[in-house]
Amino acid sequence: MSHSRRIGVITGAAALLLTATACSGLDRSTVGMLSFRGADSPVELSYSNTPVKGCHEIAIPKGATHVVNNTLVDIVLYRTAGCEKTDRADGIYVATTMSNVTAPDSSPWHSFSVIH
Repeated sequence: MSHSRRIGVITGAAALLLTATACSGLDRSTVGMLSFRGADSPVELSYSNTPVKGCHEIAIPKGATHVVNNTLVDIVLYRTAGCEKTDRADGIYVATTMSNVTAPDSSPWHSFSVIH
């Protein structure tokens, strides 16, 4: 194996190791902003640097009916407070840099989880 090829293999292995190490952290968070708003409410609640692990309650008393996902990760919205799936809904998937609103006469969202 030539010297330049050996250096290329070592460099590639080091980059792969650094990438795997960076992705295995337990305290990672979202990059960007999640914004929620209740029905007919001018007040917007925003989250940034949300941990990617666990369920997160949306701190709007009557729940959120509008969401804008300006993060680099996808999220799932739930109509229950603890990210519980129900017979009527498993959760609503919202991809990165997308937004969504609830359908008329449907329940608002009360919690979300991050897909990582």
